[in-house]
Amino acid sequence: MALQLGKRSPRQDSRTYKLGRVLAVRQPVVPPSKDWSAGVPYQMWGNDRYGCCAFASYAALTATWTKAAQALVLLTTSTVLSAYAEVTGFDPQTGANDDGTILLDQLNHWRTHGLPRPGQPGRDYLTAYGIISPTDIQGIKRGICYLGGVLAGVQVPRGFMSLGLGETWDLSKLSGTDLEPEGGHAIALTGYTPAGVFFNTWGTRTFMPWDTLLKICDEAYGLLSRQNWLGIPGTSPNGENFDALLAEVRAA
Repeated sequence: MALQLGKRSPRQDSRTYKLGRVLAVRQPVVPPSKDWSAGVPYQMWGNDRYGCCAFASYAALTATWTKAAQALVLLTTSTVLSAYAEVTGFDPQTGANDDGTILLDQLNHWRTHGLPRPGQPGRDYLTAYGIISPTDIQGIKRGICYLGGVLAGVQVPRGFMSLGLGETWDLSKLSGTDLEPEGGHAIALTGYTPAGVFFNTWGTRTFMPWDTLLKICDEAYGLLSRQNWLGIPGTSPNGENFDALLAEVRAA
C-alpha cells in the first residue's frame, strides 16, 4: 500500500492567536490521560493516493468531535478531496497539482470560507484556531483534553514509512538513514497518556511516545469548532463555557 505525505513547510503569521497561553490560564488542570479517539472509525480518506493529509486530518477531527459531542459525522473521501481542491488547486479528476498543503492556508480557509460537509446544513466553519508550541506538551494535552484534538505537522522519518498501519511511531527504534526526514505530514492528535499521544494517520489510530513527538513535530494548532464540539446544551463534552474561552482567545 502506498502512503502519501503532503504537508508543506510551516508559514508564520504574527496575527495568529497564541492559544497555548490562553489554555494554560483558562484550563490549568490537565488530567494524566484523555482519549477521544477510541472507537472512532477513521478512514484513509484518499491519503494512500494523494497528499491530502491536512484534509484527512480535517475528517478525522470532525469524526472525533462529533462522536464525542453529538452524533458521528463521517466525511466521504470525495468530500475530503473536494476540500483539498478548494484550498490548494488540486484536481481530483486528474490528480494534477497534488502539491500538498500549508496548514495555515487550510486553517484560514476553513475559518473564513468553510469546508464542504455534504448532508449537513451549510458548510463547516472553524470558529477559531491558535498556535500551540510544538514543544509545549502541557499545551498539547490541554488542546486535546478541552478542545477535542490538535492539528499537528510533523517531519516523518524515513523508517516510519515502512511501518505497518497502526504500529507505534517510536524514534528510539530507528537508526542510520531511517532517521532522515522523508517529508512533512499532517496528523490529528486526539488522545494522550503519560507515555505519549494517540493520533490518526492513514486511516488508523496510532501511538507515539512524547519524546518522538517533540523531535518530529514542527507546528501545532488548537482548534475551536462550535459546529462540531458543542453538544445540544451548548457546552463541550467536558462542560466548558465555550464562549468565555473564545473571548479570551480573541483578546490574547
